Amino acid sequence: MRNIDWNQAAPGVWKTTIGSPGGWTPLTCLNRRPRTEAMKELPEAALPLSGETIDLRELRAGGSLLSLPLAESEELYGMGLQFMHMNQRGRTRYLRVNSDPKQDTGETHAPVPFLVSGRGYGILVDSARAVTFYCGSALRQHKDAAAEARDRNTDRGWKATPVSDRLEIRLPQEGADVYVFAGPGMQDVVRRYNLFCGGGTLPPRWGLGFWHRVPTLFRDAEVEQEAMEFRARGIPCDVIGLEPGWHSASYPVTYEWDGGRYPDPAGFVSRMRDAGFQVNLWEHPYVSPESALYGSMRELSGSYSVWGGLAPDYTLEAARKLYADQHEREHVSLGVSGYKLDECDGSELTRNAWMFPAHAEFPSGHDGEQMRQLYGLLLQDVTDRLYRGKNRRTYGLVRASNAGASNLPYVLYSDLYDHRQFVRALCNASFAGLLWCPEVRRADSVEDWIRRMQTVCFSPLAMLNAWGDGVKPWSYPEAEAIIRHYIRLRMRLLPYLYTVFAEYEEKGIPPFQAMPLVLADEMQEQGKREETGGSSFGTGKSESGFNTAEGAYGKQAGREWDDQFCIGRDLLVAPLFAGETGRDILLPGGVWYEAETGARHAGGQVVHVDCPLERLPLFVREGAIIPMMPALDHVPEGQTEIPVEMVHFGTEPGEGLLYDDDGETFDFEKGGGSWLKVRVAIAQGGGFTGTAEKGGPACRYNITGWRFGQTRLPQE
Repeated sequence: MRNIDWNQAAPGVWKTTIGSPGGWTPLTCLNRRPRTEAMKELPEAALPLSGETIDLRELRAGGSLLSLPLAESEELYGMGLQFMHMNQRGRTRYLRVNSDPKQDTGETHAPVPFLVSGRGYGILVDSARAVTFYCGSALRQHKDAAAEARDRNTDRGWKATPVSDRLEIRLPQEGADVYVFAGPGMQDVVRRYNLFCGGGTLPPRWGLGFWHRVPTLFRDAEVEQEAMEFRARGIPCDVIGLEPGWHSASYPVTYEWDGGRYPDPAGFVSRMRDAGFQVNLWEHPYVSPESALYGSMRELSGSYSVWGGLAPDYTLEAARKLYADQHEREHVSLGVSGYKLDECDGSELTRNAWMFPAHAEFPSGHDGEQMRQLYGLLLQDVTDRLYRGKNRRTYGLVRASNAGASNLPYVLYSDLYDHRQFVRALCNASFAGLLWCPEVRRADSVEDWIRRMQTVCFSPLAMLNAWGDGVKPWSYPEAEAIIRHYIRLRMRLLPYLYTVFAEYEEKGIPPFQAMPLVLADEMQEQGKREETGGSSFGTGKSESGFNTAEGAYGKQAGREWDDQFCIGRDLLVAPLFAGETGRDILLPGGVWYEAETGARHAGGQVVHVDCPLERLPLFVREGAIIPMMPALDHVPEGQTEIPVEMVHFGTEPGEGLLYDDDGETFDFEKGGGSWLKVRVAIAQGGGFTGTAEKGGPACRYNITGWRFGQTRLPQE
């Protein structure tokens, strides 16, 4: 057993180096500066793990094992984009990038080695190698171990994996940098992590509109025709995505326009922009022999081919520059808004094993295992820096990611297609600085179609992906009005969504939050109120409240609540799935209103809500002030003024924030953003009054009016 020396790396964050780690890691390849000033605003906290509780020992097989005790009811969350479970206690997580994460092993598109404990601490292992977390799943032999033995034939309490009281982390042979993040609450842990990684991303305003990806072999005229059908049908749309057929060759790719399908790329992109559509391009990392990049990239690429193309070493500055220069010249200079970065998540062990092997060699000295873990991050980083150099924000999609990604303007997606797993992945992403898109590609029925579309309209990126099936929002005529309603509702809520993402960027608060984060935050707020005798910000009076002490969340109604989430602090979304006409919903403390019916519910309990097919269970918190804009065809560009109505809910006063900036550039980082603190107070003689205190430069939002004491969102 070895002693561990911890050094403070940032407010509430401690670091130790175990072994002799070398080469690039997720954090070093991104090299983002921690937001230390914002971290100082979080509660002061000491190192949450004492040296006496942490066991570090060398392993005979090489590497080290980091071990610490677990409380009996301690819950463990995080570890990236996990589809199968939310609470990882009692499970082993082998965190390696894998394009086929169907098995319950921990392998996934974004295997972030960052764990968040329900006791209010976090652990990050910064390594480009696979790391294994035994989350109370490895029972060490000791004098009382025999008491765990059970007879499987006769004892119904027998378990294949007995739950142990230790968390064990197997580190790579060369070692790793390990970080500990303090709380005191889980929300504080996650915020510290996001801020340590540079803060959250703030998408361009258009990125939060609706996205539609066209079939892969569409020509320019077909794309324009389909885009204009959105306008004709009154369905908002901001982004049109092109799939592999825009390339002159794909699998591997050229990054060059197909002259037959797109004879005038500049004119095509310009016409789309004039109609209010951003253009997003699909690509993957493997360079075709037909590409003009092939010759210059050959000496900068790995020792194994993928689909006959090169796998460039993007840890090399020369390779990054070749890629960026070509993309700037061929795409960005034309007005292309961003990318869908596909196929950077492959595995050599799945049935369709197309990725380079772990023993591949790269010119930088990295091997295939390291490069696979880093590839998604490297591609996100080089494209983000490309747009930053133009003072333009981008927002796109990516198939693989890792630690440190909160500051990157990308949303994960997958070839998986289970609706429940999609919602669970959205929840799990909130623990690890990730964003997830439950994209819609097809449906088994009209009911499945509507329920999927309702979910995606309340996600970090609302997208219909028609690349293979050619589906459109109007593919089911009997459902078109319902789909139009929810896409338009997303557009109307865009000022709220944009504000939530601004808080992510500035304060590290996840824009979409799983229920453990919400309830842990509620418990912390309750503790503050008890200390001060005051009421919490924006929540009004609580009629009821959970005992959200350690472990209580998971025991409510005997289930994990991995199928509902909050957007910011004031909206709660509880998706329905095909075959359901209603569901149980866990409401945090306070009072909540069904946003589209006005039904009132006391929080701090499980409620059952019946919902017809045309309605999604969406709730608004008592005292919330929701900014709403018109359901425009697309997000206005430039200095166009945007009318906003402030909608106050319930019978209690409240406070909130409304954020604005130019929606397109990084000028907000230099003080170009505007925060409005909005308040609703009880007026003398009864009724309410609303005020908005402006901070920062002029705001494009024009507050056209207030609605007080609402119990439902106003209709169009």
